[in-house]
Amino acid sequence: MSTATPSSSPRTPEIATKLPAVGTTIFTVMSTLAAEKNAVNLGQGFPDFHCDPKLLEDVTAAMAAGHNQYPPMPGIPSLRDAIAAKIEALYGRSYSAATEITVTAGATQAIITAILAIVRPGDEVIVLEPCYDSYVPNIDLAGGKVVRVPLVPGTFRPDFDKIAAALTPKTRAIIINTPHNPSATVWTEAEMRQLEDLLAPTDVFVISDEVYEHMVFDDARHESVARFPGLAARSFIVSSFGKTYHVTGWKVGFVAAPAPLMAEFRKVHQFNVFTVNTPMQHALAQYMARPEPYLELPAFYQRKRDLFAAGLAEKTRFKLLRSEGSYFQCVDISAVSDLSEADFCLWLTREIGVAAIPLSAFYGDGFDQRVVRFCFAKKDETLLAALDRLAKL
Repeated sequence: MSTATPSSSPRTPEIATKLPAVGTTIFTVMSTLAAEKNAVNLGQGFPDFHCDPKLLEDVTAAMAAGHNQYPPMPGIPSLRDAIAAKIEALYGRSYSAATEITVTAGATQAIITAILAIVRPGDEVIVLEPCYDSYVPNIDLAGGKVVRVPLVPGTFRPDFDKIAAALTPKTRAIIINTPHNPSATVWTEAEMRQLEDLLAPTDVFVISDEVYEHMVFDDARHESVARFPGLAARSFIVSSFGKTYHVTGWKVGFVAAPAPLMAEFRKVHQFNVFTVNTPMQHALAQYMARPEPYLELPAFYQRKRDLFAAGLAEKTRFKLLRSEGSYFQCVDISAVSDLSEADFCLWLTREIGVAAIPLSAFYGDGFDQRVVRFCFAKKDETLLAALDRLAKL
Protein backbone atom coordinates (compact mmCIF):
# COMPACT_ATOMS: atom_id res chain seq x y z
CA MET A 1 0.00 0.00 0.00
CA SER A 2 1.39 3.41 -0.98
CA THR A 3 2.35 5.71 1.85
CA ALA A 4 3.20 8.72 -0.33
CA THR A 5 2.78 11.94 1.57
CA PRO A 6 0.60 14.54 -0.16
CA SER A 7 2.32 17.84 -0.85
CA SER A 8 1.65 20.65 1.57
CA SER A 9 -0.49 22.53 -0.96
CA PRO A 10 -2.29 21.24 -4.07
CA ARG A 11 -0.64 22.31 -7.30
CA THR A 12 -2.27 23.04 -10.62
CA PRO A 13 0.00 21.81 -13.41
CA GLU A 14 1.27 24.45 -15.79
CA ILE A 15 -0.33 24.56 -19.21
CA ALA A 16 1.45 25.66 -22.36
CA THR A 17 -1.05 27.76 -24.30
CA LYS A 18 -2.00 26.79 -27.83
CA LEU A 19 -2.98 30.40 -28.50
CA PRO A 20 -0.25 32.66 -27.09
CA ALA A 21 -1.42 35.66 -29.13
CA VAL A 22 -4.96 35.55 -27.72
CA GLY A 23 -5.75 37.77 -24.76
CA THR A 24 -8.64 39.98 -23.75
CA THR A 25 -10.18 41.20 -26.98
CA ILE A 26 -10.88 44.82 -27.83
CA PHE A 27 -14.57 43.91 -27.97
CA THR A 28 -14.54 42.85 -24.33
CA VAL A 29 -12.49 45.91 -23.33
CA MET A 30 -14.82 48.32 -25.13
CA SER A 31 -18.04 46.71 -23.91
CA THR A 32 -16.77 46.69 -20.30
CA LEU A 33 -15.73 50.33 -20.56
CA ALA A 34 -19.03 51.28 -22.23
CA ALA A 35 -20.98 49.73 -19.35
CA GLU A 36 -18.73 51.43 -16.78
CA LYS A 37 -19.14 54.86 -18.43
CA ASN A 38 -22.82 54.39 -19.34
CA ALA A 39 -21.85 54.95 -22.97
CA VAL A 40 -24.03 54.26 -25.99
CA ASN A 41 -22.50 51.02 -27.22
CA LEU A 42 -22.13 51.06 -31.00
CA GLY A 43 -19.16 48.73 -30.73
CA GLN A 44 -21.15 45.55 -30.15
CA GLY A 45 -22.06 43.89 -33.42
CA PHE A 46 -25.56 42.80 -32.53
CA PRO A 47 -29.04 44.36 -32.23
CA ASP A 48 -30.47 46.06 -29.16
CA PHE A 49 -34.04 45.44 -30.36
CA HIS A 50 -36.29 42.39 -30.18
CA CYS A 51 -36.95 39.77 -32.81
CA ASP A 52 -40.36 39.11 -34.36
CA PRO A 53 -42.74 37.87 -31.59
CA LYS A 54 -43.97 35.22 -34.05
CA LEU A 55 -40.54 33.56 -33.90
CA LEU A 56 -40.74 33.37 -30.11
CA GLU A 57 -44.24 31.91 -30.38
CA ASP A 58 -42.89 29.26 -32.74
CA VAL A 59 -40.16 28.32 -30.23
CA THR A 60 -42.67 28.11 -27.39
CA ALA A 61 -44.96 25.95 -29.52
CA ALA A 62 -42.06 23.66 -30.44
CA MET A 63 -41.13 23.16 -26.77
CA ALA A 64 -44.75 22.56 -25.81
CA ALA A 65 -45.04 20.00 -28.61
CA GLY A 66 -42.21 18.01 -27.04
CA HIS A 67 -39.32 18.92 -29.34
CA ASN A 68 -36.82 18.95 -26.49
CA GLN A 69 -34.55 15.95 -27.08
CA TYR A 70 -31.55 15.53 -29.36
CA PRO A 71 -32.37 16.17 -33.01
CA PRO A 72 -30.54 14.44 -35.88
CA MET A 73 -26.85 15.29 -35.96
CA PRO A 74 -26.96 17.33 -39.21
CA GLY A 75 -30.14 19.19 -38.20
CA ILE A 76 -33.85 18.45 -38.46
CA PRO A 77 -34.92 17.55 -42.02
CA SER A 78 -37.57 20.30 -42.30
CA LEU A 79 -35.01 23.02 -41.54
CA ARG A 80 -32.44 21.60 -43.94
CA ASP A 81 -35.15 21.40 -46.60
CA ALA A 82 -36.06 25.05 -45.99
CA ILE A 83 -32.40 26.12 -46.21
CA ALA A 84 -31.86 24.22 -49.46
CA ALA A 85 -35.03 25.73 -50.96
CA LYS A 86 -33.96 29.25 -49.97
CA ILE A 87 -30.48 28.88 -51.49
CA GLU A 88 -31.91 27.55 -54.75
CA ALA A 89 -34.54 30.31 -54.94
CA LEU A 90 -32.06 33.11 -54.24
CA TYR A 91 -28.84 31.90 -55.84
CA GLY A 92 -29.88 29.23 -58.36
CA ARG A 93 -27.86 26.32 -56.98
CA SER A 94 -29.43 23.10 -55.75
CA TYR A 95 -27.98 21.57 -52.57
CA SER A 96 -29.12 18.21 -51.24
CA ALA A 97 -30.75 18.73 -47.86
CA ALA A 98 -29.75 15.17 -46.96
CA THR A 99 -26.04 15.33 -47.77
CA GLU A 100 -25.03 18.96 -48.39
CA ILE A 101 -26.66 21.07 -45.64
CA THR A 102 -25.75 20.99 -41.91
CA VAL A 103 -27.26 23.11 -39.14
CA THR A 104 -24.57 24.50 -36.83
CA ALA A 105 -24.26 26.17 -33.42
CA GLY A 106 -23.83 29.56 -35.06
CA ALA A 107 -21.46 30.68 -37.80
CA THR A 108 -18.35 30.72 -35.61
CA GLN A 109 -18.72 27.00 -34.88
CA ALA A 110 -19.31 26.42 -38.57
CA ILE A 111 -16.07 28.18 -39.49
CA ILE A 112 -13.84 26.31 -37.04
CA THR A 113 -15.48 23.02 -38.01
CA ALA A 114 -14.78 23.63 -41.70
CA ILE A 115 -11.17 24.56 -40.90
CA LEU A 116 -10.64 21.49 -38.72
CA ALA A 117 -12.14 19.30 -41.45
CA ILE A 118 -9.71 20.37 -44.18
CA VAL A 119 -6.58 21.93 -42.64
CA ARG A 120 -3.67 19.71 -41.65
CA PRO A 121 -0.52 20.78 -39.75
CA GLY A 122 1.63 22.91 -42.04
CA ASP A 123 -1.15 23.74 -44.50
CA GLU A 124 -1.44 27.40 -45.45
CA VAL A 125 -4.71 29.30 -45.20
CA ILE A 126 -5.12 32.75 -46.75
CA VAL A 127 -7.07 35.33 -44.74
CA LEU A 128 -7.92 38.74 -46.15
CA GLU A 129 -7.29 41.47 -43.59
CA PRO A 130 -9.01 43.14 -41.86
CA CYS A 131 -10.93 40.03 -40.82
CA TYR A 132 -13.27 38.61 -38.20
CA ASP A 133 -11.31 37.68 -35.12
CA SER A 134 -12.04 33.93 -35.02
CA TYR A 135 -10.35 33.04 -38.31
CA VAL A 136 -6.72 33.18 -37.21
CA PRO A 137 -7.07 31.30 -33.87
CA ASN A 138 -9.12 28.64 -35.67
CA ILE A 139 -6.32 28.08 -38.19
CA ASP A 140 -3.77 28.01 -35.37
CA LEU A 141 -5.75 25.34 -33.50
CA ALA A 142 -5.78 23.20 -36.65
CA GLY A 143 -1.98 23.49 -36.91
CA GLY A 144 -2.22 25.52 -40.10
CA LYS A 145 -0.12 28.49 -41.14
CA VAL A 146 -1.93 31.82 -41.48
CA VAL A 147 -1.08 33.77 -44.63
CA ARG A 148 -2.33 37.34 -44.27
CA VAL A 149 -3.21 39.25 -47.44
CA PRO A 150 -4.44 42.83 -46.97
CA LEU A 151 -7.50 44.16 -48.71
CA VAL A 152 -6.73 47.47 -50.44
CA PRO A 153 -6.48 50.10 -47.67
CA GLY A 154 -9.23 52.68 -47.85
CA THR A 155 -11.46 50.81 -50.31
CA PHE A 156 -11.15 47.31 -48.84
CA ARG A 157 -11.42 45.71 -52.28
CA PRO A 158 -9.67 42.37 -52.85
CA ASP A 159 -6.18 42.71 -54.33
CA PHE A 160 -6.00 39.76 -56.71
CA ASP A 161 -2.33 40.28 -57.53
CA LYS A 162 -1.51 39.87 -53.85
CA ILE A 163 -3.87 36.91 -53.48
CA ALA A 164 -2.27 35.24 -56.50
CA ALA A 165 1.20 35.87 -55.07
CA ALA A 166 0.15 34.27 -51.78
CA LEU A 167 -0.95 31.01 -53.43
CA THR A 168 1.59 28.19 -53.05
CA PRO A 169 1.49 24.40 -53.31
CA LYS A 170 0.87 24.41 -49.55
CA THR A 171 -2.25 26.60 -49.75
CA ARG A 172 -5.17 24.56 -48.45
CA ALA A 173 -7.89 27.22 -48.26
CA ILE A 174 -8.85 30.87 -48.49
CA ILE A 175 -11.44 32.51 -46.25
CA ILE A 176 -13.58 35.23 -47.82
CA ASN A 177 -16.29 37.35 -46.22
CA THR A 178 -18.99 39.29 -48.08
CA PRO A 179 -20.71 41.48 -46.99
CA HIS A 180 -17.57 42.27 -45.06
CA ASN A 181 -17.01 42.75 -41.36
CA PRO A 182 -15.59 45.23 -40.44
CA SER A 183 -15.45 47.37 -43.60
CA ALA A 184 -19.07 46.95 -44.84
CA THR A 185 -17.90 46.38 -48.43
CA VAL A 186 -19.61 43.86 -50.71
CA TRP A 187 -17.83 41.77 -53.33
CA THR A 188 -18.99 42.34 -56.91
CA GLU A 189 -19.85 39.72 -59.51
CA ALA A 190 -16.64 40.59 -61.37
CA GLU A 191 -14.57 40.05 -58.23
CA MET A 192 -16.19 36.69 -57.57
CA ARG A 193 -15.51 35.61 -61.15
CA GLN A 194 -11.91 36.75 -60.80
CA LEU A 195 -11.55 34.56 -57.70
CA GLU A 196 -13.23 31.68 -59.54
CA ASP A 197 -10.74 31.98 -62.41
CA LEU A 198 -7.76 32.37 -60.07
CA LEU A 199 -8.57 29.21 -58.12
CA ALA A 200 -9.67 27.10 -61.10
CA PRO A 201 -6.28 25.41 -61.67
CA THR A 202 -5.75 24.80 -57.94
CA ASP A 203 -7.09 22.45 -55.27
CA VAL A 204 -7.68 25.31 -52.84
CA PHE A 205 -10.90 25.23 -50.81
CA VAL A 206 -12.99 28.32 -50.05
CA ILE A 207 -14.65 29.07 -46.74
CA SER A 208 -17.19 31.76 -47.61
CA ASP A 209 -18.46 33.67 -44.58
CA GLU A 210 -21.83 35.01 -45.74
CA VAL A 211 -23.50 35.77 -42.41
CA TYR A 212 -24.64 39.22 -43.63
CA GLU A 213 -26.06 37.83 -46.88
CA HIS A 214 -29.42 39.58 -46.37
CA MET A 215 -27.92 43.01 -45.66
CA VAL A 216 -26.89 44.35 -49.06
CA PHE A 217 -27.93 47.89 -49.92
CA ASP A 218 -28.71 50.26 -52.79
CA ASP A 219 -30.32 47.56 -54.94
CA ALA A 220 -27.08 45.59 -55.21
CA ARG A 221 -27.28 41.82 -54.83
CA HIS A 222 -25.38 39.44 -52.61
CA GLU A 223 -22.89 37.51 -54.70
CA SER A 224 -22.91 34.19 -52.87
CA VAL A 225 -20.33 31.66 -53.99
CA ALA A 226 -23.40 29.47 -54.68
CA ARG A 227 -23.96 31.57 -57.83
CA PHE A 228 -20.58 30.56 -59.29
CA PRO A 229 -20.18 26.86 -60.17
CA GLY A 230 -16.40 26.92 -60.06
CA LEU A 231 -16.45 28.38 -56.54
CA ALA A 232 -19.43 26.42 -55.23
CA ALA A 233 -17.72 23.14 -56.11
CA ARG A 234 -14.87 23.91 -53.68
CA SER A 235 -16.67 25.98 -51.04
CA PHE A 236 -18.18 25.79 -47.60
CA ILE A 237 -20.87 28.50 -47.41
CA VAL A 238 -21.48 29.74 -43.86
CA SER A 239 -24.54 31.72 -42.80
CA SER A 240 -26.33 32.75 -39.61
CA PHE A 241 -29.95 32.76 -38.51
CA GLY A 242 -28.90 34.95 -35.59
CA LYS A 243 -27.89 37.78 -37.91
CA THR A 244 -30.87 37.38 -40.24
CA TYR A 245 -33.61 37.14 -37.61
CA HIS A 246 -32.14 39.33 -34.81
CA VAL A 247 -31.48 36.38 -32.46
CA THR A 248 -27.69 36.29 -32.20
CA GLY A 249 -27.86 34.66 -28.76
CA TRP A 250 -29.55 31.57 -30.16
CA LYS A 251 -26.29 30.62 -31.90
CA VAL A 252 -27.84 28.80 -34.84
CA GLY A 253 -26.37 28.88 -38.33
CA PHE A 254 -25.78 26.54 -41.23
CA VAL A 255 -23.24 25.34 -43.77
CA ALA A 256 -23.80 24.34 -47.39
CA ALA A 257 -21.12 22.41 -49.27
CA PRO A 258 -20.76 19.67 -51.90
CA ALA A 259 -21.38 16.21 -50.49
CA PRO A 260 -17.70 15.10 -50.27
CA LEU A 261 -16.81 18.24 -48.33
CA MET A 262 -19.89 17.99 -46.14
CA ALA A 263 -19.08 14.37 -45.25
CA GLU A 264 -15.77 15.51 -43.76
CA PHE A 265 -17.41 18.53 -42.13
CA ARG A 266 -19.95 16.30 -40.39
CA LYS A 267 -17.22 14.03 -39.02
CA VAL A 268 -15.85 17.00 -37.07
CA HIS A 269 -19.26 18.51 -36.31
CA GLN A 270 -20.39 15.23 -34.74
CA PHE A 271 -17.66 15.42 -32.14
CA ASN A 272 -17.38 19.13 -31.41
CA VAL A 273 -21.06 19.94 -30.88
CA PHE A 274 -22.89 16.83 -32.16
CA THR A 275 -26.11 18.71 -32.72
CA VAL A 276 -27.95 22.00 -32.24
CA ASN A 277 -30.80 23.32 -30.08
CA THR A 278 -33.94 21.38 -31.03
CA PRO A 279 -36.87 23.77 -30.40
CA MET A 280 -35.01 26.62 -32.11
CA GLN A 281 -34.56 24.45 -35.20
CA HIS A 282 -38.27 23.62 -35.34
CA ALA A 283 -39.17 27.28 -34.87
CA LEU A 284 -36.80 28.40 -37.62
CA ALA A 285 -38.13 25.78 -40.03
CA GLN A 286 -41.66 27.02 -39.36
CA TYR A 287 -40.66 30.69 -39.62
CA MET A 288 -38.81 30.22 -42.92
CA ALA A 289 -42.09 29.35 -44.63
CA ARG A 290 -42.44 33.11 -45.14
CA PRO A 291 -39.54 34.65 -47.11
CA GLU A 292 -40.56 38.24 -46.31
CA PRO A 293 -38.47 38.58 -43.12
CA TYR A 294 -35.20 38.06 -45.00
CA LEU A 295 -36.32 39.62 -48.28
CA GLU A 296 -37.28 42.82 -46.45
CA LEU A 297 -34.12 42.95 -44.33
CA PRO A 298 -32.02 45.02 -46.78
CA ALA A 299 -34.58 47.85 -46.71
CA PHE A 300 -34.88 47.60 -42.91
CA TYR A 301 -31.14 48.04 -42.37
CA GLN A 302 -30.65 50.49 -45.24
CA ARG A 303 -33.05 52.87 -43.51
CA LYS A 304 -31.02 52.59 -40.29
CA ARG A 305 -27.78 53.07 -42.22
CA ASP A 306 -29.16 56.20 -43.88
CA LEU A 307 -30.49 57.62 -40.60
CA PHE A 308 -27.14 57.15 -38.89
CA ALA A 309 -25.05 58.28 -41.87
CA ALA A 310 -27.10 61.44 -42.37
CA GLY A 311 -26.63 62.33 -38.71
CA LEU A 312 -22.90 61.72 -38.87
CA ALA A 313 -22.58 63.84 -42.00
CA GLU A 314 -24.60 66.67 -40.48
CA LYS A 315 -23.27 66.68 -36.93
CA THR A 316 -19.66 65.47 -37.10
CA ARG A 317 -16.44 65.92 -39.04
CA PHE A 318 -16.01 62.20 -39.61
CA LYS A 319 -15.41 61.14 -43.21
CA LEU A 320 -17.86 58.36 -43.96
CA LEU A 321 -16.69 55.29 -45.84
CA ARG A 322 -19.23 53.51 -48.05
CA SER A 323 -21.43 51.04 -46.21
CA GLU A 324 -22.49 48.66 -48.97
CA GLY A 325 -23.69 45.83 -46.74
CA SER A 326 -23.71 44.36 -43.20
CA TYR A 327 -24.82 46.58 -40.30
CA PHE A 328 -21.59 48.52 -39.89
CA GLN A 329 -20.53 52.06 -40.74
CA CYS A 330 -16.84 52.87 -40.86
CA VAL A 331 -15.55 56.43 -40.53
CA ASP A 332 -12.20 58.13 -41.00
CA ILE A 333 -11.27 60.02 -37.82
CA SER A 334 -8.39 62.06 -39.29
CA ALA A 335 -10.25 65.39 -39.20
CA VAL A 336 -11.42 64.81 -35.63
CA SER A 337 -8.37 63.53 -33.75
CA ASP A 338 -4.65 62.83 -33.93
CA LEU A 339 -4.99 59.81 -31.65
CA SER A 340 -4.47 56.26 -32.84
CA GLU A 341 -7.64 54.29 -33.62
CA ALA A 342 -7.46 52.34 -30.36
CA ASP A 343 -6.74 55.38 -28.19
CA PHE A 344 -9.47 57.35 -29.96
CA CYS A 345 -12.04 54.63 -29.22
CA LEU A 346 -11.05 54.61 -25.55
CA TRP A 347 -11.26 58.42 -25.43
CA LEU A 348 -14.58 58.46 -27.30
CA THR A 349 -16.11 56.05 -24.82
CA ARG A 350 -14.78 57.81 -21.72
CA GLU A 351 -15.28 61.44 -22.75
CA ILE A 352 -18.08 61.47 -25.33
CA GLY A 353 -20.01 58.41 -24.17
CA VAL A 354 -20.14 56.44 -27.43
CA ALA A 355 -18.32 53.14 -27.98
CA ALA A 356 -16.79 52.15 -31.33
CA ILE A 357 -14.22 49.58 -32.46
CA PRO A 358 -10.82 50.40 -34.04
CA LEU A 359 -10.21 48.71 -37.38
CA SER A 360 -6.65 48.00 -36.25
CA ALA A 361 -8.14 45.28 -33.99
CA PHE A 362 -8.95 43.29 -37.15
CA TYR A 363 -5.33 43.22 -38.37
CA GLY A 364 -2.61 40.91 -37.11
CA ASP A 365 -0.06 43.72 -37.00
CA GLY A 366 -2.47 46.37 -35.67
CA PHE A 367 -2.32 48.36 -38.93
CA ASP A 368 -3.74 51.80 -38.19
CA GLN A 369 -5.39 53.79 -41.01
CA ARG A 370 -7.39 56.19 -38.80
CA VAL A 371 -10.68 54.31 -39.27
CA VAL A 372 -13.16 53.09 -36.65
CA ARG A 373 -16.32 50.98 -36.93
CA PHE A 374 -19.79 51.75 -35.61
CA CYS A 375 -22.67 49.25 -35.53
CA PHE A 376 -26.08 50.62 -36.56
CA ALA A 377 -28.10 47.47 -35.69
CA LYS A 378 -29.74 49.49 -32.95
CA LYS A 379 -33.09 51.08 -32.15
CA ASP A 380 -33.57 54.49 -33.77
CA GLU A 381 -33.52 56.13 -30.35
CA THR A 382 -30.16 54.49 -29.61
CA LEU A 383 -28.70 55.83 -32.85
CA LEU A 384 -30.14 59.30 -32.24
CA ALA A 385 -28.76 59.35 -28.69
CA ALA A 386 -25.33 58.42 -30.03
CA LEU A 387 -25.54 61.15 -32.68
CA ASP A 388 -26.40 63.76 -30.05
CA ARG A 389 -23.29 62.81 -28.12
CA LEU A 390 -21.08 62.64 -31.22
CA ALA A 391 -22.19 66.17 -32.14
CA LYS A 392 -19.96 67.36 -29.26
CA LEU A 393 -16.85 66.35 -31.21
